[in-house]
Amino acid sequence: MEQIAIIAALILSIVLHEMAHGYAANALGDPTARLQGRLSGNPLVHLDPLGSVIIPALLFFGGAGILFGWAKPVPYNPYNLRNKKWGEALVAAAGPAINILLAIIFSVIIRLADPLGLPASSLGLMQYIVYINILLACFNMIPFPPLDGSKILVALLPFGAQQQYRTFMASIERYGFFVTFALIFVLINVFWGPFSQAVGAIFTLFTGTRLF
Repeated sequence: MEQIAIIAALILSIVLHEMAHGYAANALGDPTARLQGRLSGNPLVHLDPLGSVIIPALLFFGGAGILFGWAKPVPYNPYNLRNKKWGEALVAAAGPAINILLAIIFSVIIRLADPLGLPASSLGLMQYIVYINILLACFNMIPFPPLDGSKILVALLPFGAQQQYRTFMASIERYGFFVTFALIFVLINVFWGPFSQAVGAIFTLFTGTRLF
């Protein structure tokens, strides 16, 4: 039952991540996500069968040491955004930001676990929720397309470098699924040591406890 709850927490976290992109785009002037029903709280609207269910289940039950997944990307039209310089970056940052917010909320509850008299079982689940959301935020902030960090990086570059990087992004993003899967593979097999240490340090900073 706990395993199912953890996977459900992951699914909810990635759904909220995508909804945050849609709400940010809508607030900044682009109604694409709203018109396509992607601001709905119904998880079925956002779920990708492979990225939201199959891959997370295989990683979790296969003991990969990392739990990850994705929902269907929320569509938006950058030309509709009122803020032409920072609009795309703000839309991109909204996803990781909601993950960090969720991590902070549940970290506060963890720190208040004793006064609230929370059972150990619920404490363990909340630790997983914090861990999952920190992991999602950190991974998505990697500045490589199609991840959110690449769109944030573009806004920070000088104009000439922006154009070059946008061309690079366009060439990579057409293979979005394969690139994302390759990034996960490289992360697990090459960079997992330092990456997990960084996630663990943030986890400890937020919760006041060590990572599992």
